[in-house]
Amino acid sequence: MIGIVDYGMGNIKAFSNIYKQFDIPHRVITSKNHFKDVEKIILPGVGAFDHAMMRLGESGLLETLNDMVINKKKPVLGICVGMQMMAKSSEEGTLGGLGWIEATVKKFNKEENGCSNPLPHMGWNSVNHVVDNPLFKDIDANSRFYFLHSYYFSSASKEHSIGLTEYGDQFTCVTRRDNIFGVQFHPEKSHQNGMQLLINFSNL
Repeated sequence: MIGIVDYGMGNIKAFSNIYKQFDIPHRVITSKNHFKDVEKIILPGVGAFDHAMMRLGESGLLETLNDMVINKKKPVLGICVGMQMMAKSSEEGTLGGLGWIEATVKKFNKEENGCSNPLPHMGWNSVNHVVDNPLFKDIDANSRFYFLHSYYFSSASKEHSIGLTEYGDQFTCVTRRDNIFGVQFHPEKSHQNGMQLLINFSNL
């Protein structure tokens, strides 16, 4: 059973429709009681970092979510801002993140990562698989996914970076630490490649 966390910030219906299409058991989580029997978790996110963290905190789901991920080691996949929330902090705001991965979220700029391209980074871009991982099963190297963001995930350890994309310089677009996964792009908007990635996550 896959649980899709609904705290008011993400394309919940899009994820549900994909899993429904492939007859993959799933549940939209709006209450901590909905985590029962859930074996994998999707944490979506859109919009600003602080607003997402605030909404998650107000949802009543945060304590149980932390227990499922940190203590029970259930696989979790953060999407876009959902991935950024896994870091300790973000230049976009002042609130702390979930702190699941030793990382900070930084704004694209020429000084930090050589990026003088327009913001947001919007549209299709290639993802380079840094290491072989089941999340990439049946997805060709340098396949394209849909991005929409102005901030990027900067991990303190290269071992937590398993996918890279170039926008100015290369940045981490897929992260992994033990049972914790994150993607900066939107698989739910990335057609066949995105659907395959979501299926792969369900099979971890």
